[in-house]
Amino acid sequence: FGVVFVGSLGLYPLIGENFFPTVDAGQLRLHVRVPTGTRVEETEVRFRQVEQVIRHIIPAEELDLVLDNIGLPAIPINLLLSDNPTIGAGDGEILVSMKEDHGPTAGYIERIRDELHRKYPDMTVFFQPADIVNQTLNFGLPAPIDIQITGRNVPANHALAEKMEKEIAGIPGVVDAFVYQKFDQPQLRLDIDRVRAQQAGLAQRDIANNVLVNLSSSTQTNPNQWLNPQNGVNYTVAVQTPPSALSTLDELNQITVTGANQPDPQLLTSFAKLRRTNTTAVASDYNIQRTVDIYASVSGRDLGGVANDIRAIIARYEKQKDALPKGTKLVLRGQADSMRTSFIGLGLGVVGAIVLVYLLMAVNFQSWLDPLIIITALPGALAGILWMLFVTQTTLSVPALMGAIMCIGVATANSILLVTFANERREEEPDLAPRDAALDAGFTRLRPVLMTALAMIIGLLPMSLGLGEGGEQNAPLGRAVIGGLTLATVTTLFFVPIMFSFFKEREEKAEAKAKQEAEGVPQAA
Repeated sequence: FGVVFVGSLGLYPLIGENFFPTVDAGQLRLHVRVPTGTRVEETEVRFRQVEQVIRHIIPAEELDLVLDNIGLPAIPINLLLSDNPTIGAGDGEILVSMKEDHGPTAGYIERIRDELHRKYPDMTVFFQPADIVNQTLNFGLPAPIDIQITGRNVPANHALAEKMEKEIAGIPGVVDAFVYQKFDQPQLRLDIDRVRAQQAGLAQRDIANNVLVNLSSSTQTNPNQWLNPQNGVNYTVAVQTPPSALSTLDELNQITVTGANQPDPQLLTSFAKLRRTNTTAVASDYNIQRTVDIYASVSGRDLGGVANDIRAIIARYEKQKDALPKGTKLVLRGQADSMRTSFIGLGLGVVGAIVLVYLLMAVNFQSWLDPLIIITALPGALAGILWMLFVTQTTLSVPALMGAIMCIGVATANSILLVTFANERREEEPDLAPRDAALDAGFTRLRPVLMTALAMIIGLLPMSLGLGEGGEQNAPLGRAVIGGLTLATVTTLFFVPIMFSFFKEREEKAEAKAKQEAEGVPQAA
């Protein structure tokens, strides 16, 4: 039995770890990022190309809705409250909803990803979780894995992120690895000659306000409202140069500038020069430290195994001298980090459940030996859980650990039935040998133990099959309980009686030996 249990522990690395099982929600969330600086009109054209690929791969009779969300909204409050990683006009996501009788979503995702990478290598495409469970577990991040590079030297950190992204993308099971921040956003920089502007009676604020009014309307500098007396509704009144009149740099240079001390219009080109530069498309901070994030998803492998490989890469960079810029730190965050913390807590919960059950039984039986005999059935339960997860190719997850805790309770209850009956038989017949009492208990309590185990196994069988929408979410719980109870029942009926007779016979021998020693000692006068 010990060999079987220890051998079963060797299955743990082969099972793998996932926070929660992946659910086929019948939806796709594809994020598309074209080269930074692309106009929204051109982005729309590229999105149509991606949409054609989607419609080519997913049959028309299975498609229900395809929705494109391109660019940033005028009021970005909704974006701030979601996990949408859109950073500009060249960004957006495509939401795909499929009908009930659709094919496997994971297969469509793999085909769409491969086709887009082949046809449009200049695009950055990645799939986000479409089900609410994984969206919640990501805590607002677009991917379950977030390698965060924190430090002051942002250019060096960006170069490090690009290098690490290539290594992480080569890890088996990693898909959609990308650097979130972009540092090549085109911009027009306005350099003002303050001396010449002051000579003309203009301040830098005057020039900036005039440029804002022409490009972004007067609401930027002087908000104005008009109340309609007929319906009582307020309307914003804005003045702005038509965008069609400012389509070239020459037209921008012809913007007229006025101020409090200069009522006569002056040309912008008289005081300022326009030049093209690049800037950061999005800036991210964590604990007041500038960060660069590498996001990655997992496909075809467990999250725990991928996270361990990434931790090995991070450890290698931290050990190498001069591999990291001064003051830079590498931290693995996201669902992978939360999973590790939760698994440690649940693992301690399993151990705590066993210890608590043992202590409660020690109080009830007024003995340390009987509870020890009872919990000898639990190694069989844990071995059965590991074997069932291995055979069904189910990763260890939170539902599976919850099933393990349930299985411990039921297995302990069955073992209590057997040991209690054996003790009662020995109380009724003091001369009954422990071996005979254990055999009698096994025969007599065979039906109650089997009925309890079978009732639980049959009741959880539909759940273990993962049938219906979202059935994959609870399937590991049912499989863990079924596998654990199956082997725990065998252990209770065969191994626990052996341990009962073994320990009770030793206890009897120890008591007899102590009695003989006590009788052989002469009494004091």
